[in-house]
Amino acid sequence: MTMAQMDRLLFGDNQFFGINHMSEEKARAQAMRFQKTDAIMEVLDVAYAEGIRTFMCTTHDRITEVADRVRADPVRYADFRFYPCMPYAHKYANAVTDHGMVGALRHFMPSDGVLSTALTGGRALATKEVDGIAKVLIDMEMKMFHGLQTPVIFVQNVFTDLLLGMGFTRALRIFHDHVVTKYGVEPAFITMNMPMLLEALEKEGIERPIICANINKIGFRMSGGFDAYLDALRSGRVRAVAMSVYASGAIPPDEAIHWISELPGVESIVFGASSAGNIRGTKALVDKYMGAPA
Repeated sequence: MTMAQMDRLLFGDNQFFGINHMSEEKARAQAMRFQKTDAIMEVLDVAYAEGIRTFMCTTHDRITEVADRVRADPVRYADFRFYPCMPYAHKYANAVTDHGMVGALRHFMPSDGVLSTALTGGRALATKEVDGIAKVLIDMEMKMFHGLQTPVIFVQNVFTDLLLGMGFTRALRIFHDHVVTKYGVEPAFITMNMPMLLEALEKEGIERPIICANINKIGFRMSGGFDAYLDALRSGRVRAVAMSVYASGAIPPDEAIHWISELPGVESIVFGASSAGNIRGTKALVDKYMGAPA
């Protein structure tokens, strides 16, 4: 596995699926606007034309359609990269609601007896089978990206932080090793508490991990303490991807990007936008303060 050289600016997908941390009304309007894949592709094409090559996205069913479009036009999208973020929590949450916890697992697992062995066997056997179940889940989520560039694969924060809170960080190591071994790419993690996650990953033997977390000038949604984030970044122990850099509009864009650009350890910024003006504006600020791509 070679260490991925991440772009300075990554394009996220929150706006496509009705997620807005400050306005439910805006989120609903965006969800309506992007019901058709053509509308999503129009925005992605604007970002791509501006030189933003990496789409950091959930494994939402709609992303399958985006992947199909990119796969169908390999010349046009020769430099298009996906950073999958898995698993897409809502489909699993919905399955748990519909089928119960065990039923949900059965729903997503192949019917080859592995799950029933894990559920009825002893602790050691069950622990062994958890490895297998985790790998199958990862492979299922990756199917939609076959034949496409996916140099970095993330665990979604809902699962990262659930496992972190339960103390079951060994599952993150399983993810790490499977992504490296099977796909030859870099594993990465999204979290709401970067300092705590960094410490836990290091205890699992994962050095200089790629971690995506909220990082902004006013400490908006930076669980674990603003100063602890700065200490971690300055230590050189983490390769950070900063999200919520504008703190959902609380920080003027120029001020936000300028501040981020002076932080050590921040390799990339991920942002979401639905208008050409906002995409171009953010790209211009990143080029100004963090350097245009070579």
